[in-house]
Amino acid sequence: MMRVFEFLVALVIVAVIGVVAGVVMPSSGHVERSLVVGKDMRQVYDLLNNFRRFPDYSVLRSQDSDVQFKFSGKAYGPGAEISWTSGNAKLGDGGLTIASATPQFDQIDSNTQDATIVWNLDNNWRGLDKHFTLDLERQGHGRLTQVTWAYDVQYGWNLVNRFANLYIHGDPDSFIQFSLNNLQNVLAGVANVDYSDLVPKIAQSQPTPVLFVTRHIDRSKGGGTDTLNDILAQSDTELKAQAKKLGVNVTGPSILFITNYGDPDFDFNVALPIDSSTLTINGQSEQLTAPIAPSLDATAAAEPAPSSSTAAAAAAAATAGSRDRFGNLVVEGDVRAMLAFGGATLQGVWEGTFNGVPQTVKMLTAYAQTHGYQFDSTVNPPYDIVVTPEVKDASGAITSYARHQVSLPLNNAPTQTPEQEAGLLPPDQNGAPAADGSAPAPAGSSAPAEAATATE
Repeated sequence: MMRVFEFLVALVIVAVIGVVAGVVMPSSGHVERSLVVGKDMRQVYDLLNNFRRFPDYSVLRSQDSDVQFKFSGKAYGPGAEISWTSGNAKLGDGGLTIASATPQFDQIDSNTQDATIVWNLDNNWRGLDKHFTLDLERQGHGRLTQVTWAYDVQYGWNLVNRFANLYIHGDPDSFIQFSLNNLQNVLAGVANVDYSDLVPKIAQSQPTPVLFVTRHIDRSKGGGTDTLNDILAQSDTELKAQAKKLGVNVTGPSILFITNYGDPDFDFNVALPIDSSTLTINGQSEQLTAPIAPSLDATAAAEPAPSSSTAAAAAAAATAGSRDRFGNLVVEGDVRAMLAFGGATLQGVWEGTFNGVPQTVKMLTAYAQTHGYQFDSTVNPPYDIVVTPEVKDASGAITSYARHQVSLPLNNAPTQTPEQEAGLLPPDQNGAPAADGSAPAPAGSSAPAEAATATE
């Protein structure tokens, strides 16, 4: 009997000690980790102010490759939500909601030194009012941003929850550390360009039948703007002649599809829209279709990629009425036909010579990457349409530069960009022309922009 009494007393003492320990333990928990990434603050801010890239950098897929994600709420900014479900008992189900983001995205520029984004967390970790705080701080004068990712939780008077603070350096800490490392890898794949002055919009394009030819410029051999203009003029003439031969009408200005803008190779398609999606080739009626991804079967994989010259020769030798590897219809010689567009496009405006168009494409690409818009530039490359041609005076000097509508086709995107949702309009770019080879001028700027990209 005495031993039972001693055992009960021991239990009481242990319980009292446990209660006292729980009472004196902190009622909240905090852990944080920091990492400096080689990207401009606006890019880091945009990527963390939506959840479309969260599956790519969070540690959740490392813990469970079958975890399922679901997006809800807004596409960007406070109100954006993501939830996940997992059969892994340790990971469980959970979700995040963007609670706040300061300052607003349109207030972040090269002078902004810091920003803060808060995510509310709902998962199986113990505690209440769980949230992540992501503090961004610009480092030095270059494109470096320090990301400090913190986790905060309230335990209240729940003594069991308070003991969970002993394990805050377990799952919460490792979640932050591994996700930060993955975040750096994801950001490394984003085009390193400042797009803060770009005011893009998402627009829906309609399927449009086009005739097109493939062209190439070797930029190392002086292939500049004049060379491009000559090729565009020659291609327009060839395509219009082919349209007349086919009995169809050209319905709009030429379209330049940029398939590769490298150094030194510049590959592109010149297209003209026509008024029929059905063409008669060799007496057969052929329906135009949208481009498809090339086959990756064993035979195709074994063949080396054709060079620009061999590709042109193969195009000229192709049989009329056949289909190329993208499913485009071979019309005659090097003329092809396809059903272009159809779907969402991310659009930006550039006013100047063509030399600023590739830089605008790079901006749109980086913007799409940080906002989680999916695209496939191999099947649906970015394209440029001159909506307002340049104007020259009697001496040949440019008095008004051409206005380009540059578009990046998207596979999966919301209906609007944050700029559209905020009611922001593209900047008025009717100021003084920028120098040849310049990048897009800052919003509202009337001064020439500094040289950034050139074909010469």
